[in-house]
Parts: sequence; C-alpha cells; structure tokens
Amino acid sequence: MASKQIATNREGAEIYHGAALCKQKMQELLDQFHLPKGLMPLNNLVEVGYNKTTGFIWLKQQKTFKYLFKVLGAASYGSEITAFLEDRRMRKLTGIKSKEMMIWVTLSDISVDDSKITFATPIGLTQSYPIADVEDDPEEMK
Repeated sequence: MASKQIATNREGAEIYHGAALCKQKMQELLDQFHLPKGLMPLNNLVEVGYNKTTGFIWLKQQKTFKYLFKVLGAASYGSEITAFLEDRRMRKLTGIKSKEMMIWVTLSDISVDDSKITFATPIGLTQSYPIADVEDDPEEMK
C-alpha cells in the first residue's frame, strides 16, 4: 500500500537520495512543520520524497530499524514510511510502530501542541508525552 501511495504522489515531488542529504531534508521538513527533530532519528535513509501540493512525504531505508527512546520506549521504523504533513501534525502515517506491553502497536497520527506530543493508533487509542521526551537521542537497537 505504501508503495502505491508513493507512486501516486511521486509526480511533482521533491526527491532526495543519499543518507546525509535525506537526513538533512527530513530535519528541515520537521522544522518547517513544527515537529520535534527527535521524531525521525533515521540515519540510514536512501530516499526522501515530499510532494508540496498534497503534503505527502515518504522515507525509504534499506531495512527496518528499531530505536530505544529513554522515556517513550521502543519504536520501529519500517523500510517505507509515509505520511501527510500538516502544521504540527503527521496524519495517515504508515511504517512506524511503538512497543507497548510487549506488543507492537501501529501508529497512524502524530500531533503536537505547545507542550506535548500525542501518538494515535488506527483504532483511536492515544498516548501523550511531553515534547522533551521525543527530543532525546534514541539508541539504535540491534
């Protein structure tokens, strides 16, 4: 499904390749949309695409990477991550999961207000944390 969305939104999109450039562009987009920089700690990106008209973004990496945040716990970033960017929000998110009570939970929406970040699942469950909890430098899990 993610690949189909990428193909649909590829025309007219800004597309970047290479780990360093992709990381830089991802950080610029997070800044532009007022999202915490620590939200996407991905160092192994091979492609980042952003369609300004639709707000659609995609991130590709060679494999799934897992990170351990000090407060948030484990997060899994798939080989393809997609979302629609809005100011202080990522909606229709695919490719990111959070580990809760030994179960991997798919995230579908991330929103930020002045002091907290809220993660939502496709079935409507939400969990909020202080924004500072996302700003830490997570450790890559092996």
